[in-house]
Amino acid sequence: MVTDAKRTWIALVPLVVLIVLLILNISIFGSDSILGASQVALLVASGVCIGLSMWLYKTPWEHFEKAISKNVGDVASAILILFLIGAISGTWTMSGVVPAFIYYGLHIISPKVFLLTTCILCAVVSLMTGSSWTTIATVGVALLGIGRAEGFSDAMTAGAIISGAYFGDKISPLSDTTVLASSLNRVKLFDHIRYMYLTTFPSFVITLLVFTVLGLVHGSGSAEQMEVYTSTLAARFNISPWLMVVPAITVALIWMRKPALMVLALSTLIAGAAALIFQPDIVREIGAGVTEGAPVKVFFAGLVEMIYNSVSLETGVAEVNQLVSSRGMLGMLNTVFLIVCAMCFGASMQGSGMIGDLSRVLQPLTRTRGGMVGATVITGTALNGIVSDQYLAIILTSNIYRDTYIRNGYEPRLLSRSVEDSATVTSPLYPWSSCGMTQSTILSVPTLAYAPFCLFNILSPLTSFVIGVIGWKIVQKKNPGPAAEVDV
Repeated sequence: MVTDAKRTWIALVPLVVLIVLLILNISIFGSDSILGASQVALLVASGVCIGLSMWLYKTPWEHFEKAISKNVGDVASAILILFLIGAISGTWTMSGVVPAFIYYGLHIISPKVFLLTTCILCAVVSLMTGSSWTTIATVGVALLGIGRAEGFSDAMTAGAIISGAYFGDKISPLSDTTVLASSLNRVKLFDHIRYMYLTTFPSFVITLLVFTVLGLVHGSGSAEQMEVYTSTLAARFNISPWLMVVPAITVALIWMRKPALMVLALSTLIAGAAALIFQPDIVREIGAGVTEGAPVKVFFAGLVEMIYNSVSLETGVAEVNQLVSSRGMLGMLNTVFLIVCAMCFGASMQGSGMIGDLSRVLQPLTRTRGGMVGATVITGTALNGIVSDQYLAIILTSNIYRDTYIRNGYEPRLLSRSVEDSATVTSPLYPWSSCGMTQSTILSVPTLAYAPFCLFNILSPLTSFVIGVIGWKIVQKKNPGPAAEVDV
């Protein structure tokens, strides 16, 4: 018979295998490990997990097949969203939307407050839209270009973008993760959001202060360099304020709570129409590289090419060439590959029961308030790395600790907040997670490079633990009993 202690040690084996393989991959392949090596590591670790479970626990193979099918099926819409984000990358760039953002941003945003402005702007857009992914893929990409022109490292700018985007996503009533965390733990949505203010705003204020200091002490790019960027963009693209109609319509659609797939698809089509109106020469140039013949055929080829393929333009300035290149749908294939493999690993760990075995190690910590919040935060953060998906991390962490919070007499909103402070915001910090891989792909910045600058994402779980220890605004019922219902 396998004891609980032995099960815990066994559950560590696939995780250790995964970590070792990922470390080897990064040391050998560097940022190119996401092109296939990391996916192999996830599949090998999945095989180890399944093999151990079938051998030691006699778990039937069919059990894992169903778990994998369910997990991969659950991310089908996310995969479609990724492809559409790739399409937006192409159409927003070639239509001139992103170049216009960069052009106007270089004229408006002072380098000394660039990081602060970037973080706040992404926070506002994400709060309004409820989507960190959409914010990063649109406004974030443009801000990255502005930061590069103003002399900031891509990693630092990406950290400010992601920090702001995840702050807004976390407290937005339109966010799917916010709705998921509150509904799972039977907390009213706005009660959940208001309770998160106590940990979220202190983390964000510290983040803004740090980015303010970094901006003030940073040696910004020269005026000549920024003039080269703006003049080159103006020469290559037809820069017009009317291009801002595209992101305005996109934000309006999201604000109206239209489905994400519909919003992204419509935004792609609108940007494609804008490309024909404002950048016909560029569309013709792209299409001519694919086919010859009637103008209609060439323009159609140009539009299709910018949607699905990686496209680059020659501007005469190498740095600007990088700004106006796009990945298209094909650029998302490696991300999709990684997500599918990550879902296989998550399914194998979940189906074998090894996630529960690992969480058992943290149960002794739940005897105190600080320990209980700390254990929740650690679990939520760790599960992002284990199952590689923030939605699964939110669901599993809530399920693991729900009875513990009720048994100890704590409000369910404390659990929902602790879950969001960890499982939601730490998801982009893992190179192999769906969020980490997605943001790395969208911004073309390695996860390990931008992670140290994701100050809000790092501070949130720490702040949650500190406030849990202090006990600020935390209510506990006396002698609640095993089946106590806690009022929200």
